[in-house]
Amino acid sequence: MTGLYLDEFTVGRHFRHPLTRTVSEADNTTFSLMTMNPQPLHIDAHFAESTEWGERLFNSMMTLAIMVGLSVQDTTLGTTVGNLGMSDVRFPKPVFHGDTLRAETVVISVRESKSRDDVGIVEFEHTCLNQRDEVVAICRRAAMMRKGPVA
Repeated sequence: MTGLYLDEFTVGRHFRHPLTRTVSEADNTTFSLMTMNPQPLHIDAHFAESTEWGERLFNSMMTLAIMVGLSVQDTTLGTTVGNLGMSDVRFPKPVFHGDTLRAETVVISVRESKSRDDVGIVEFEHTCLNQRDEVVAICRRAAMMRKGPVA
């Protein structure tokens, strides 16, 4: 497992995650239809051509999922109990088919659990950028993290 335990996180720690992901038309259409989102901005090329964007927008909920997913290997893989919530989700720029996404994470807070001795809470701020280093998504995420094994 490559994730970190609670005691390995420090406030202000910055991760530039090495994984990247190029998003495709198939990703967008499949995700939109699987999640029952019939928004023509995502699935109708003819409609999207007539909008201010001139083309289909990549589904922002999948952008959010990719952003968090890109962070998992370096932060929470095998060491998280679960996500507790997300807040301050923003999408400052659109994502289009063919964009390549990468993510960075900053640790915002670390604390012991008030109800469990074996875990704590880490708050992350994730940022997703495209191939031009434009910020396309940001969110804060609270995760319940395992404490490291006792020696």
